[in-house]
Amino acid sequence: MQRSLNIDPGKCTGCRQCEMACSYENEGVFNPSKSRIRVFTFDAEARFVPYTCTQCAEAWCMQACPVDAIKVNALTGAKEVLNELCVGCKVCTIACPFGTINYNASSGKVMKCDLCQGSPACASACPTQAITYVDAEWTGLDKMRAWASRTASAAAN
Repeated sequence: MQRSLNIDPGKCTGCRQCEMACSYENEGVFNPSKSRIRVFTFDAEARFVPYTCTQCAEAWCMQACPVDAIKVNALTGAKEVLNELCVGCKVCTIACPFGTINYNASSGKVMKCDLCQGSPACASACPTQAITYVDAEWTGLDKMRAWASRTASAAAN
């Protein structure tokens, strides 16, 4: 069963614990600039939106990499950067339509979410469950049904 990150911006408080957990898990330091997840702040709306690699089915980053340094992890389904192959050309950062691949100047390589080998630190660290690691088969229709039943229950009370 494939799993994926599910992000609910409505639950995000902007605490950035996900960024800290990610940077520590992947780089060994508490430094949001080294995180593979970012929390975008919409000041006017007083809203926060965590975002990271969506592990696209047709991953443009993987297709664009001239040295085949991005491969699919058979266990997690994550598109992972193989550091030993990455030459730091940044073509994948240009190819990604979501801007979720970043260049790490200290390593000279790119970095993107790899789902922490199946145990995402960001989801574990999120105190409000704005980020959860769920069954990837939980489709948009399933989410709408869950929302509809929750809304119907609230209206009945």
